[in-house]
Amino acid sequence: MAPRRLGFWQRFAVVLVKPVLTVWTRRTWRGMEHLRRDGGIIIVPNHISHADPLVSAHFIYDAGRWPQFLGKASVFRVPVIGWILHRCRQIPVERGSVEAVKSLDKLVAALDEGGAVVIYPEGTTTRQPELWPMKGKTGAARLALATGAPVIPVAMIGPERMFDPRTARIGLRPRTPVTVVAGPPVDLSRWAGATPTRTILEEMTDTIMLRIRDLVGEIRGGTPPPLWQRPARTPEAAE
Repeated sequence: MAPRRLGFWQRFAVVLVKPVLTVWTRRTWRGMEHLRRDGGIIIVPNHISHADPLVSAHFIYDAGRWPQFLGKASVFRVPVIGWILHRCRQIPVERGSVEAVKSLDKLVAALDEGGAVVIYPEGTTTRQPELWPMKGKTGAARLALATGAPVIPVAMIGPERMFDPRTARIGLRPRTPVTVVAGPPVDLSRWAGATPTRTILEEMTDTIMLRIRDLVGEIRGGTPPPLWQRPARTPEAAE
C-alpha cells in the first residue's frame, strides 16, 4: 500500500500495532488476491477471539487495503479515542435504534468511496464450543443487497491462542501461529435486485456463513459441523 494513500493517524496506527503483531504471530496468509486493490468490498471473517480483529486487520493491510471496521457509536463519543477512530476511517454504528438506518447509509458511503468494510456476520465471537462458525446476522447481506459490492469470505485459526474467549486466557508467546485465508467472492447473484425481506436476507446470510464455515474447515481439517445456533430461550430463562 502506498504511504501517500494513508493519513497521519492511519500511519501512526500501523507503526504502533504492526511491529507488535509481527513479533507476536507467525503468519500464514493465503488468498490475498481475492481482496481486489480498488473498489468497495465487504469482508466477512469468522469471529473466534477478541484478538482476531488485530489479525484480520494485519492480513487486510498486507493485502494492500485499509480495513474499516464497525464500532459501537458510543466508543466514537469517547474523548481522544473517538477522534482517533474517526481519523483512522473506522465506522460508527448505532444499534437497536432508529439511527441504525443512518448507520447503513454510512456503510454504503464507505463502499461507494472504495472502502474495504469489515463486518463480522456472527455479530460476536462464536459460542460454538469448538469455535466453529455459528448462524449469522443479516447486516452483511443487507449491505451487499443495497450496494452490489462483492462479499469476500475470510477464515482464520490461531487468534484463539492469543486470547481464548472460552477461558479468557491471554497467550503472549512470541510467534504464535495464525492462519488467515480469503476466498473468492460469495456468489449472491441469484438475489441481485431482490427486495430485502427477512426470508431473502436470511437465505443470503446462510449462504455467506456456509462459505465461511467451509473455508474454516479447509484450514482446520475435518468435516465442519452444521452452523451452530443459540438454544432458544425458555420462558423461565426469560423471566
